[in-house]
Amino acid sequence: MAYTSIDDPTLYFNTKLYTGNGSSSHAITGVGFQPDWVWSKSRSNATEHNGFDSVRGATEQLYISADFAESTQTESLKSFDSDGFTLGTRSDMNGSSVTYASWNWKANGAGSSNTDGSITSTVSANTTSGFSIATYTGNNTNAQTIGHGLGVAPKVYIIKRRDSTSAWGMYHGSLGANKYLQLESTNAEATDTGIWNNTAPTSSVLSIGNAGYFNNASGGTYVCYAFAEKKGFSKFGSYVGNGSTDGSYIHLGFKPAWVMVKQTDEARDWLLMDNKRLGYNPKSYDLHPNTSDIEDTNDRMDLLSNGFKQTTIGSANNKSGATYIYMAFAENPFVTSTGVPTTAR
Repeated sequence: MAYTSIDDPTLYFNTKLYTGNGSSSHAITGVGFQPDWVWSKSRSNATEHNGFDSVRGATEQLYISADFAESTQTESLKSFDSDGFTLGTRSDMNGSSVTYASWNWKANGAGSSNTDGSITSTVSANTTSGFSIATYTGNNTNAQTIGHGLGVAPKVYIIKRRDSTSAWGMYHGSLGANKYLQLESTNAEATDTGIWNNTAPTSSVLSIGNAGYFNNASGGTYVCYAFAEKKGFSKFGSYVGNGSTDGSYIHLGFKPAWVMVKQTDEARDWLLMDNKRLGYNPKSYDLHPNTSDIEDTNDRMDLLSNGFKQTTIGSANNKSGATYIYMAFAENPFVTSTGVPTTAR
C-alpha cells in the first residue's frame, strides 16, 4: 500500500524563522531548497504579510494581508537562492533584531508559456508536490480558462490582481465553484456564479469570469497560486467546530507543518499556525493572514502525528456549529512509502 509519494515534505515546503539585521544583503539559509513562493511576516512587529515569487521576480512585492497593487521594492527580497533567499534593508522584511517567520514553497523556477487555457499563462508547476504559480493578463471576456500546469485538478487556488488594488480571491473545493473567500479580509464566504464561471477546475485549466470580478479585467495583470492534494503532503477540506477545549479533530494522514483555517459562515479572522514557532503543543503561536497583527496564543490547536485538533473555544477556529475550511501541508507523512511511521511532537 502506498502511503505517500513524498517521504520528505521539507523538500517542497518548509517554514524558516529568522531574525533581521537591517543590512543590505542578509542571506537567509536553511530552507532546504530554492523557494519559488516566499510568504514572510514579522512576528514581533505589526507589519503586513509579504509575498514574493519566482515568476513575477524577486523585488516584486505583494502584501498578502492587504489589497494593494504590486510594487517594486529593491531592498525587500532581492534574490531566490539555492538554500533560501537574500533580503535588503526594508524593515518589514529585515528590521534589525526583529523576528520573522517565512513560509516557503517550491514550484519550478521562473516558469514557461502555457496555452492550455483560452488565456495564455506563464506557469511554474511542481507536479510532484501539487503547487503551481501562474501569471496572465485579463481580457474582460466571460467564461475564460487559465492553464495551471498541475496535471490534476487543484483543490484550492488564490488569484490576485497585480497592477491595481484588488482582493485576494480564493477558490476552495469544499465551498464549490459558485463561492469564494478573500484572503486579506474577514468576510464570510460570498456566493456568485460568475466569479469562477460556476465551473470546477479540471486537470489542465481553471475557470474565471469577466471584468465584473477581481480576476479578469481587460489588460489587468494577475498571479494565481494553485494547489492540488498530494497524499501524505497536503490536504484541503472543511470541518465543523464544537466550542469545546476537547475540540474537533481533523484527520490529514500526515503530521502537519502548516495549517491555515477560516470560518466560512461568519466574518472572522484567518488563522495560521506552523510547527516552528515555539514548536510544541499546546503553546504554539498563531498569526492572522488578513491583519498586520503580531503573533499571539489566543486560538490554539494541537498539531498531531496524523492531523490537528482544536484545543480552544475561540471563534477563529472552534465555534460550536460553525463551518471552517482549512489548508494544510506536512512535516512528515503519517507513514512513509517504506512503512516507517511518524510521531507527534
